[in-house]
Amino acid sequence: MSASLIYDLAPIGSIVAWSDGTPRPPERHKKKLAAWENRDSKGRLIRKQGKRGVGNVSLSPDFTLHEGDFGAGGVIAIRIHRTFSLDSELTFKVVERPSLGSVRVFDRAGPEAELVHLAGDRQVAEEWLTRHGYPHAVLEEVTADEVAADHVEGRAAA
Repeated sequence: MSASLIYDLAPIGSIVAWSDGTPRPPERHKKKLAAWENRDSKGRLIRKQGKRGVGNVSLSPDFTLHEGDFGAGGVIAIRIHRTFSLDSELTFKVVERPSLGSVRVFDRAGPEAELVHLAGDRQVAEEWLTRHGYPHAVLEEVTADEVAADHVEGRAAA
């Protein structure tokens, strides 16, 4: 899939893989493998941003994937996010979609909202919120209509 199809079709909370099409180098080539992993990886779709302007500059739509966290002892020190513009030449694939009944936890309401957690159900989401302190958080359940739309439109296997 192209980046624009991910933007148009993939629901927030999906696991999305990206690739530049090059084959994986052997494990013994540490530098080549590290470079390859930078261009071929996956992450959870946490935000979609439409076209916007900053001063005289117009920014095109993009989407952001959460690739991973680094830390120790339960404390996250660094979060890895990747933002892709719709004109990216990489190839994308939806690996997993959020399941029916799961609950998305957004940091705030509105178009600038970012997914901070995907819980199995509302109770788990509310428990997670009590431990992580997002005062303006918004909970959104993945509905049967959303899952059905993916199947009807042929997006389930995309």
